[in-house]
Amino acid sequence: MKVLELLKTSHKTAFSFEILPPLKGNSFQKVCNIIDKLKEFDPKYINITTHHSETFYQETSDGGFKKMNIRKRPGTVAIAAAIQHQYGITAVPHIICKGFSKDETEYALIDLNFLGVHELLLLRGDTKNLALNAYPPGASHEHTTGLIEQVNLFNQGISIDGTPFEKMETPFSYGVACYPEKHEEAPNLPSDLAFLKQKIEMGAGYAVTQMFFDNRKYFDFVELCRAEGITVPIIPGIKPIVFQDQLTVLPQIFRTDIPEVLASEIRKCKNNDEVKQVGIEWSIEQCKELIRYGVPSLHFYTLMATDSVRRIAEAIYDLTPSPSPQGEGLGVRCHNNK
Repeated sequence: MKVLELLKTSHKTAFSFEILPPLKGNSFQKVCNIIDKLKEFDPKYINITTHHSETFYQETSDGGFKKMNIRKRPGTVAIAAAIQHQYGITAVPHIICKGFSKDETEYALIDLNFLGVHELLLLRGDTKNLALNAYPPGASHEHTTGLIEQVNLFNQGISIDGTPFEKMETPFSYGVACYPEKHEEAPNLPSDLAFLKQKIEMGAGYAVTQMFFDNRKYFDFVELCRAEGITVPIIPGIKPIVFQDQLTVLPQIFRTDIPEVLASEIRKCKNNDEVKQVGIEWSIEQCKELIRYGVPSLHFYTLMATDSVRRIAEAIYDLTPSPSPQGEGLGVRCHNNK
């Protein structure tokens, strides 16, 4: 089923999560270990991230350096197909612009259609560690809008070189990313919203947010989207904090603010076990407030946090009791009153 249909037919706030393909050399069992811990909460879909090759320079015997490109993780296409086959859960592979040519994208679409995977999340992708000049000008899409256009043409039975082919029985449906605290390269939030609206008008059926820790940022963002005529579901992305160094790492990488009341509690922790507990308690209260607000779904980023996500899901979906060994939690709301 399409993600939008899964959301509409859910009798409660839907549950979904994102996984990172395991490093090469590992088996599909690594993916199963994550899904098996979370499948009882009825995930409506599972996202699988995509990663481009990384560049490094290897010293040669003559003292020079040779540029090397490596891909550390197996293909998202294969993992998406394996998840749907093994679990019967809708898989949503990420398709990204950066680090992939238009031809490579077309081959991925051909394979996904053949394997029965028709839900996508379209993204620009991370530019860090991306090989400079990896493709000649025009060989890759610079922005998500170009990627959307390619998928739309593919749905119409038109290949990247303009030649027609037999249209698919099931066209691709897709969502896009959005940023309650603004994309790091956007000059301002109104500009960022304009590009989001363009993606929606081109065919994106929903948007999934970057992680955030202050619900007020999400609430304000949704209000701005609605005022701009963006009416699609805006799915909040939730990331439980599990390590103390994430106080600096997450804002640096994802450009997200961590509220001082949460940061203060984490700084008091004597070890990462205590940090993990604080992160769980914060996310539980954050999710409960989002559910009261009426969000269509909660989407969890599981990287290094699968056990935390399970604890949170136990608490908010009422499948099993989840007593807190530290009492009633932080005793604070998850947004800053303005």
